[in-house]
Amino acid sequence: MRRPAVLPLLLSAVACASLTACTMGPDYERPALQPPPAYTYSPADAQETANTTWWKQYEDPVLDGLIAEALASNRNVKIAAANVEAAAAVLTQTKAPLYPQVGYGAGAARQKASELNATGWNAAIPNPQDVYQLNGSASWELDLWGRVRRLSEAARADLFATEEARRGVVLSLVSTVAGNYLQLRGLDEQLEIARRSLATYGESVRIFELQFKHGLVSQMTLEQARTQYETAAAAVPQIETQIAQTENGLSILLGKPPGSIPRGKSVRELTMPPVPAGLPSSVLENRPDVRQAEQGLVAANARIGAAKALYFPTISLTGVLGASSADLSNLFKGPAGVWSYAGSITGPLFAGGAIKGAVRQSEAGRKAALLAYESSVESAFADVENALVSRTKLLEETEA
Repeated sequence: MRRPAVLPLLLSAVACASLTACTMGPDYERPALQPPPAYTYSPADAQETANTTWWKQYEDPVLDGLIAEALASNRNVKIAAANVEAAAAVLTQTKAPLYPQVGYGAGAARQKASELNATGWNAAIPNPQDVYQLNGSASWELDLWGRVRRLSEAARADLFATEEARRGVVLSLVSTVAGNYLQLRGLDEQLEIARRSLATYGESVRIFELQFKHGLVSQMTLEQARTQYETAAAAVPQIETQIAQTENGLSILLGKPPGSIPRGKSVRELTMPPVPAGLPSSVLENRPDVRQAEQGLVAANARIGAAKALYFPTISLTGVLGASSADLSNLFKGPAGVWSYAGSITGPLFAGGAIKGAVRQSEAGRKAALLAYESSVESAFADVENALVSRTKLLEETEA
């Protein structure tokens, strides 16, 4: 009897299924937002400085060195980079079912069958006997409904979100190092002023003591001078404490034990960087927190399709090719060869609402991700507006 050509039929079915494969769930579309046309305090003549190493505009080589050291040694940056590597590995793992899974197996056993009341038992068959097997296997789940593709899309978006989180850590680190360095230089100048003030008040006390000795001033005037001196003396250790704490904080950011920090230019010698032009568009397009929130929305949107695909059947192809023999020396001979191939279709009939719950959960996750994205955009505008207000008013305060 001739064996039917099953394998060509299966391959034809695979080809037809691949041509008609679909992807469940909605495709991602960026939500429409209504950003403000411009910032209230946006300077009209600002220079474009976005996407640059903005801290170099302070023209302080010491600050440049501190930031370079922080980017190379800060542990939070290293943790963020490791998270990106983990997310990339998850993406590779998620995409794996799109390809055939190939494996191998080998085994050896010694077994004895019962001869009691064995009908048609052949005494020529060894009992017990050895069995040796060596085979290779392959399996492939056809992603007809796009479940694996949607999961891969979600994993890819998670990878991009993790990368944006790493960028956020880097930008936050650079901003924090620069801010603490400027604060440190400001404290240095305050300490210098406090020490000069202390010396001045000390000289005033000496003069008032001489005047009091000769009856030119009252005891109250002398005590007022001493109070000013003691107040100035108390301010010096307070500023020194703040300097030490700021140095220790900077050292941690640099990834090294607490210690002293080198100094460069004074606060008066530093040049304030200009504000980038086109803030409403450029800032939002480049802020890592906004990009991270959007990628979270992309991932949540893709998981809806992955959940809906569970309603449909799963089609799998499997095959085994190998050899089996009772004699190890005959394992690789032609008669010892064995093979099999098969196809299977499995699908849900009743799941107790599990699939429906998974779909609702994914849809709710998308709603939450959308709200988080909208919130991040609103927060971005507020952050930039607050920074512009502070900068504008600080310049007015400095001029006054």
